[in-house]
Amino acid sequence: MSSRAAESASPTALRDALQRLRAEVQKHIVGQEAALDEILMALAAGGHALLVGVPGLAKTLMIRSIAEALALDFRRIQFTPDLVPSDITGSEILEEDHATGARSFRFVRGPIFANIVLADEINRAPPRTQAALLEAMQEHRVTVAGESLRLPEPFFVLATQNPIEQEGTYPLPEAQLDRFLFDVRLGYPSSEDEVSILRSTTGRPQEALRPVLGADEAVALQRAVREVAASEPALRYAASLARATRPDDATATALVKRAVRWGAGPRAGQALVLGAKAHAFLAGRAAVAPEDIVRVALPVLRHRVLASFAAEAEGLTPELVIADVLDRVAPPRSGLAI
Repeated sequence: MSSRAAESASPTALRDALQRLRAEVQKHIVGQEAALDEILMALAAGGHALLVGVPGLAKTLMIRSIAEALALDFRRIQFTPDLVPSDITGSEILEEDHATGARSFRFVRGPIFANIVLADEINRAPPRTQAALLEAMQEHRVTVAGESLRLPEPFFVLATQNPIEQEGTYPLPEAQLDRFLFDVRLGYPSSEDEVSILRSTTGRPQEALRPVLGADEAVALQRAVREVAASEPALRYAASLARATRPDDATATALVKRAVRWGAGPRAGQALVLGAKAHAFLAGRAAVAPEDIVRVALPVLRHRVLASFAAEAEGLTPELVIADVLDRVAPPRSGLAI
């Protein structure tokens, strides 16, 4: 689809294309519907996603499959302890003109210059290298040799992390975690799904996926999602949920005051609204409803709520805290539609 055609595509056509993308990815991925939906919502909202799960749950395969079903430039970065920032952003090399003998520097772009970047096992690299992603994720640009360079649009970072092998890793700082729109958790498949996985992966090679969305359509999709209406009550509900996770806020629940060191910042409210708009868009609604905000609350807030050491010792997880906040912060009863 041309750029002009993508811009004029109706929300219905873009929604149908996103559903076709989902169907294509499910040719390779069995189960994990909730995780796949959350990744697609993050893409539609123009945000980045962190995938957390034990080895063997197809985190990398899911991202590769999504990239294959998108007609976008894709790069994978395997994060390791010896990775340096220039391995991500690129570096200058000295070249010599064989005809004249003149020497000059040429910038060789790194893998960050892609539409979809898979940061595999992101917590394996040291903080200095992790920080190389910060500007790119927030500003969609990188600064190299004093020059600011724009990244291609659309631009998504999809990172994976293993929660059980922490030896030799560098936990992501809160400032970088906050750059991820969603923290997506993958669990073990059901018994039936596990049999289906064995059936589909031990026989004939899986078929190649058909590209469904291009760059222009993806940008148009993001624009359409942002045009979903969010009324004043919806915005206040999102803000109330974020504020209720802060232990020093007057609206904080008793559990939050006891179990939370740091609550979600203002970017969490932005993520709640954008995620809810994406969920409403996928459902075919023109305005955000309370269930849209509730649906995305867990992937938006779980990595932005920092439990205290005492709470961790008691087994009080961010998920339990968020469930308590959702239970005690009443959603608006009316006035959501514009």
